[in-house]
Amino acid sequence: MATKDDNNLPIFKENSGKPKDCRTEQLHNQVPGVVKRLLESWSSKSCYEHISSTPIPSKQKVIEIIERTRKILFPGFFTQKRLHPTNLEFHIGSETNELYDEMVEQIHVTIRHDCSRHNRTCTNSDILSHELALKFIDTLPEIAEILASDIRATLKGDPATTSPDEVIFCYPGLLATSIYRIAHVLHEIEVPTIPRIMTEHAHSLTGIDIHPGATIGEGFFIDHGTGVVIGETCVIGNNVRLYQGVTLGALSLGPDAGTKMKNKKRHPTIEDNVIIYSNTTILGGETIIGEGATIGGNNWLTESVAPGTRVLVRKPEIISSSKKR
Repeated sequence: MATKDDNNLPIFKENSGKPKDCRTEQLHNQVPGVVKRLLESWSSKSCYEHISSTPIPSKQKVIEIIERTRKILFPGFFTQKRLHPTNLEFHIGSETNELYDEMVEQIHVTIRHDCSRHNRTCTNSDILSHELALKFIDTLPEIAEILASDIRATLKGDPATTSPDEVIFCYPGLLATSIYRIAHVLHEIEVPTIPRIMTEHAHSLTGIDIHPGATIGEGFFIDHGTGVVIGETCVIGNNVRLYQGVTLGALSLGPDAGTKMKNKKRHPTIEDNVIIYSNTTILGGETIIGEGATIGGNNWLTESVAPGTRVLVRKPEIISSSKKR
């Protein structure tokens, strides 16, 4: 049994029989050596850092931009304030003006950071940030319209849903798609960094990974969604439905792909009215899934499929056996 010292703290005996005070020894004096090694690694560029007078984008503020934009796109769903026809215009106007200011701030910071990172002269970043923010704001009606088509596609394709409210509140596929649609506009007008922050935030929330550079038509429906991956140069037509675990990816690109394959078509094209069932992988920039095709689950495709084709994995053989008693 442990004895106690003068301060009433327990003293334990090790195997040697020598008493040991259980209070933790302070080792702060060893921390400066670690700090020195960190500074050496940053100065040698073997690690990445951002120590500069130029600020960096705020991930948290970008997430707040997503949330405010969704409040505007789905009025009444994500607000504490009760909305009705007499205050709707004021509310949307107030939220949109706030969004504009937030976009200007983060776009400005991001442009300056991008110039600093790539050693470019940064001129007119303030004016440019206002112009890009307005370009984004100007697309909000079109984003709302295409999201309405995505909701209709979900209602049409999923018998388990009861209303558009359920789709907007609950469906991870629509959450990921709505954030992608916001990010895609920013990607198209060449705002750096922010679009990827947005879609990776959606990825972390839903398990659905859509690159903001992908091109996706109207009436897009992801059912369940976990594990869906859609690459940067993927082109998806109208009224396409994907199930969980679908990958629309690139073929093996090699160790220098980051430089050699940049700006080249690496991901498949999915034409209109295609259904792709769960855990199917479709790879390659030259791979085209023709209009109206149905791709069954657990397929692996690296070649094109003609329009209207059904692609199914051969039915597995069932072998039953009985044990002798």
